[in-house]
Amino acid sequence: MRRIVPHPLLAVLLAVMWLMLQESLAPADIALGVVLSLLLSRVMDALEQQAPSIKRPLVAIGLFFVVSYDVVRSNFAVVAITLDKRRKAHSGFVNVPLTITSPYALAALATIITTTPGTFWAAYDTRTNVVTIHVLDLVDPDYWVRIVTQRYERRLQAVFE
Repeated sequence: MRRIVPHPLLAVLLAVMWLMLQESLAPADIALGVVLSLLLSRVMDALEQQAPSIKRPLVAIGLFFVVSYDVVRSNFAVVAITLDKRRKAHSGFVNVPLTITSPYALAALATIITTTPGTFWAAYDTRTNVVTIHVLDLVDPDYWVRIVTQRYERRLQAVFE
């Protein structure tokens, strides 16, 4: 079975996600979702990546709630900036030096930063281990360095490294 479907959980989740995105349970959509999920599962096998090792699952759960809170809070901040015509946002870039090196931790951090409204992961320098993020309302660059390193990086390090 593992030769046909090397990553069964991934295949199931991809098929379910496909059907949710299609908003349909038509036979053609189900068939296409199954085919795509099986193919993408095989692609993951071809990448020969080791499964991530979650060292502290409770920290990961805590990180989920921290990120959820930050996303909700950022949504309100972006709405306030957008609706208040008198307030001018001062967007800019911030370089954040990182200590994490795990590709899984870096991918998770990129996802966290990009899904938080008002910020996105603009660049990553592998030589210096510095990420550049863009912030919609940049008032204090040091604040963003602290947010990334203390709220996210520290927890990701505990989870993945």
